[in-house]
Amino acid sequence: MRRLLCVLAVAWPGLAGAQDISGAIAAKGLAAVEGELAALAAPTASERFALGGLRFLGAIEAALQLRYRMGLSGRTMDAPVLRLPVPENPNPEPFDPHFVETMASDLLARMAQAGEPLAAIGDADEVALRLNLADLWFDVDGNGARGKGEGVIELAAGTVLPRRFNSADQTVPPTIRFDTADAAWLQAYTHMLSVAAELVLAWPPGEAIAEVNKAAAAMREVAGDAPPVNALAFMFEDEVDAAASLLLALRQQPKAEHTRAARAHALETIRLNKVFWARVGAETDNDAEWIPNARQTSALGVALTAEMATAWQAVLADAEDLLEGRKLIPYWRLKSGAGLNLKKMLEEPIPVDLIGWAQGKDLLVYAERGTRANAWNWREFTSLLRGDSMLYVLLLN
Repeated sequence: MRRLLCVLAVAWPGLAGAQDISGAIAAKGLAAVEGELAALAAPTASERFALGGLRFLGAIEAALQLRYRMGLSGRTMDAPVLRLPVPENPNPEPFDPHFVETMASDLLARMAQAGEPLAAIGDADEVALRLNLADLWFDVDGNGARGKGEGVIELAAGTVLPRRFNSADQTVPPTIRFDTADAAWLQAYTHMLSVAAELVLAWPPGEAIAEVNKAAAAMREVAGDAPPVNALAFMFEDEVDAAASLLLALRQQPKAEHTRAARAHALETIRLNKVFWARVGAETDNDAEWIPNARQTSALGVALTAEMATAWQAVLADAEDLLEGRKLIPYWRLKSGAGLNLKKMLEEPIPVDLIGWAQGKDLLVYAERGTRANAWNWREFTSLLRGDSMLYVLLLN
């Protein structure tokens, strides 16, 4: 019997790998273990969750690899994937101004692939997958081996993970036991990142980036080797170019198929959040929880009270009302009882001209009478978090 089990373990990687997927990731990396799980003929719910999770992380890895190849180290901007630091590349490829669109298209396709096995996990399925956060790493430089700065803890501390995990005081990285509720959470996250990708593709910035970079290079040629007159202005040159690229990109006619898809993904994020909160609220165990209910303890050490959970769900309800057009966005020129229809803005998008939007002339097509949303639920949520609101937003999606 022992001999038969050994043969089966070799022939079917899921039998052996399911026991220690965390250790396999540490040894072989995300892509290798994802391939093994994808080859399983009849995966368990835990293996489906692992496959979805590895595809999700693989999408992040691919985006980081693209940034590394372009030599875009550090935080490129405060946006999904772009906010994560990337190690320096001593020999980068020539810069491609369309890299953001390439990244968004790839991210969108990979998020859809990640969501497939997660969607097959129902309320009655039992997911139980232990992952040590120290085992997770991104092959940023693509050399197949883990290097300095490639650990998930190193990259995500201070964004999705508490900053203390990357400090000398954190001697034992936590092990998380992901369960059935977390499958809905992760599937919701695939849709949340898809929102960002769709919006990038709605206003593709490649041509704007190329135009700005060409002008900046021409300015440097005119300036020659003379030292800058204003050192402070020189320090902010990249930030000014990034802002100019963004504003120029927003002035183009957006692609409606992408703004409409972004709205659909946002609504699906909210729907899956409802599934998650229903599942997590019914849990009675307390075992290395990722996101706990009020009776459980987070393995991350992140406190989540019943009041916080209720307040966050109220924020999501407000977001759903805005996306469905049941409530309107307040606007400074519109008094109580009138606002802007977000659903219409995403279904029938127009270029974003800063002057036209600030003054209001371009927004008349979205202005209507109705119930306005207010910020009370958001303020209630943030008041409970003691300054960590962005960490909780990224964690809870």
